[in-house]
Amino acid sequence: MAEQYKFTKDLSKEFEFITSRSSGPGGQNVNKVNSKVELRFPLFDSKILTDEEKQIIFVKLYHHINSDGILSVTAQNERSQVQNKEIAIEKFYQWVEIALTPVKPRKKTRPTRASKEKRLEGKQAQAKKKESRKKPEL
Repeated sequence: MAEQYKFTKDLSKEFEFITSRSSGPGGQNVNKVNSKVELRFPLFDSKILTDEEKQIIFVKLYHHINSDGILSVTAQNERSQVQNKEIAIEKFYQWVEIALTPVKPRKKTRPTRASKEKRLEGKQAQAKKKESRKKPEL
């Protein structure tokens, strides 16, 4: 199995959190409590990430980055704002880790002789099966 890249930098100093009313669970509190959490990370203003890391993250997570260069992660699964904040932070680090994991290059392979023969035998068997279904010629 391929070795997983482990992101070790602490970016929490550059996080900005915005809370709002969630459309998720909340019961009677759903219209009163701001339990939805949006984690905003200014990607290009980051002092911790290298320029290369910023570029890779931008390319792979572009659909989560707005025109101001802010990477946005939202969480509204739980009724608690604190739990949603933890979920958003965890999700952010997962995204960054996945984005920065190098893609393993594909090795070209060729079918073996046995697999070629097996495929051809399967085709012949299918052809015989279909041939046997035909009406005999008179």
